[in-house]
Order: sequence, then C-alpha cells, then structure tokens
Amino acid sequence: MVQATPFLLVLFLALGAHGLSTENVPSGCSLTGRWVNDLGSNMTITTVNANGVFAGSYHTAVTATTKKVEESPLQGSQHLPNLLSQPTFGFTIHWSYSDSITVFTGQCFVDDDGKEVLKTMWLLRSRVENIKNDWKATR
Repeated sequence: MVQATPFLLVLFLALGAHGLSTENVPSGCSLTGRWVNDLGSNMTITTVNANGVFAGSYHTAVTATTKKVEESPLQGSQHLPNLLSQPTFGFTIHWSYSDSITVFTGQCFVDDDGKEVLKTMWLLRSRVENIKNDWKATR
C-alpha cells in the first residue's frame, strides 16, 4: 500500500475535478460547455437532452500512467435544470488508454458572483487479475 500512496495522490489531483469552473459562464446552472479544473484537466459536455442525459469527453492533465493520455468519452445524467436551479448529476468515464472506469457524482452551483462551479466526488475502478486482488481495485 505504501507504493500506492503516491499513485493515489496523483490520481486524486488528476481526477478530483473539485472547483471546476467554466470558461464561458452562461446564465443559470448548465453543464453544457467546456469545464477546466485547477490542474488543467478538462471536460466538454456537448448537449443535455430533455431527459437530462448527456455525453462528452474528458482529458486529464495529470496521471500516474506511462501510457499516452488520450481524450476519453463520458456519459451521464443530471436532474433537469428547469426543476432544480443547481442540479445534481453523475457521469462515467471510460478511459481510452487504460482498462479502468471512473464515476463522478456532484452538483452544479452558482456562487455569490454568479459563476457556475461543479463540486464532485469520484471512484476509480481498475481491472485486477483475480478476486483476491479486489481489495485494491477501487480507489
């Protein structure tokens, strides 16, 4: 576990997505657009349909892998913004360059200055060779 600690720290910084802010702040709290966190990781959500379903892509700026980092697809769902002004949401990223999946859940807030901010939590599930190693597969 000692060797995993630096990896987990780097991964947390890469995927934390805490305090994400949008470059072009639209009125209201909408997930559509390009979001960049304080470490330079970014995601783009193209559209949110009438049922709250959305798709897009995520590109992490920080990772512990030696593989080439690629933009990865994401799919998610949110509560409809016309029902809630600061909706909750969740999305899944299927990492294109590894055999892992990350799920995020969070809420879109509008701060006192009218700026949209995403607050999220995440879980990463990596593939392991057997059930005996299941204990170290989710971070």
